[in-house]
Amino acid sequence: MRLAGFISLVVLSLAVAGYAIAVYGFLPVGALVHPDMRATFVASPVGIYAHVFGAAVALALGPFQFSSTLRERRPVLHRRLGRLYLVVGVLVGGLSGLFMAFHALGGFPSRLGFACLAVAWLYSGSRAYLAVRVHDFMTHRRWMVRNFALTFAAVTLRLYLPTSVALGATLEVAYPIIAWLCWLPNLIAAELLFNRTTHSSIGRTSSGLRPPSAAHIKG
Repeated sequence: MRLAGFISLVVLSLAVAGYAIAVYGFLPVGALVHPDMRATFVASPVGIYAHVFGAAVALALGPFQFSSTLRERRPVLHRRLGRLYLVVGVLVGGLSGLFMAFHALGGFPSRLGFACLAVAWLYSGSRAYLAVRVHDFMTHRRWMVRNFALTFAAVTLRLYLPTSVALGATLEVAYPIIAWLCWLPNLIAAELLFNRTTHSSIGRTSSGLRPPSAAHIKG
């Protein structure tokens, strides 16, 4: 990743993670959301707090897992942060997100969009974990890029919401569209990244790590 892009990724991810922790850690649940959404959050506080906390952990840790410096110089720290990202961030955040998806504002289109996001987040995280367990690092990185593209939906969601309001769209109209728009383009961008160049760092194995065998490359 180019430095400017990486810095932007880190800043946006940490900003949204910090915002979520500040709002849900110090204000009443649902204090800054639409009244209809607030009623759902108040009725399911465990689900919303688990989702917010898990997603915040994933956002805070995810960008740094793509640092080649961290992988090569601090491989043990890279692995420990990766486990924390997948277990606390993706597993907790994804399961609670799937639960909350069935109560999303905007009816069936919103609920289906967020449910698909949660399932894709959990699936890509499990594929990344299974790949690294067999030392297939190239496939692991590809699935991690896909997974973090889905994690980044928390950022793009918060970019699209105020944009839709500024354009005059009501939340009831915009939210079902944003439920899909916040993650599908991210995933498409991740796939295009794989095909853009054959010498990307995503496709290289770090020094000191055993390269994957041809039988392992399935990503």
